Amino acid sequence: MNRASQTLIESYYAAFNAGDMDALLNLLSEEVVHDINQGPREIGKQAFRVFLERMNRCYKEQVVDLVVLTSEDGTRAAAEFVVLGEYLCSDEGLPPAHGQRYRLPAGAFFEIRDGKVARVTNYYNLQDWIAQVGG
Repeated sequence: MNRASQTLIESYYAAFNAGDMDALLNLLSEEVVHDINQGPREIGKQAFRVFLERMNRCYKEQVVDLVVLTSEDGTRAAAEFVVLGEYLCSDEGLPPAHGQRYRLPAGAFFEIRDGKVARVTNYYNLQDWIAQVGG
């Protein structure tokens, strides 16, 4: 376990839970690669900012039960967690929103370079989420 990488990923989720998008973005490399669950790959901090703005408009989420694992050399990390959420505003291509609450197991994989998150790949069961919000 690499303590510096573990702290980086814990800080990422702490910023997420606090709704502090500036703090979260400061943990990312300028050319961060973001693999969106069942979606496209986006590159760059600005693309990540736009993604977070859409997410914050459509969803209110908290990460709980976080477990972080890291490689010994600190270049890779994985996180397993549960997302507690509320669907606030209809997201394109998804069922209509009307405040539905959900509990969704999820995971993420990270690449770490120079003390920053260089890649984040998120996974969750979209069909489970759709069933929970009544789609």
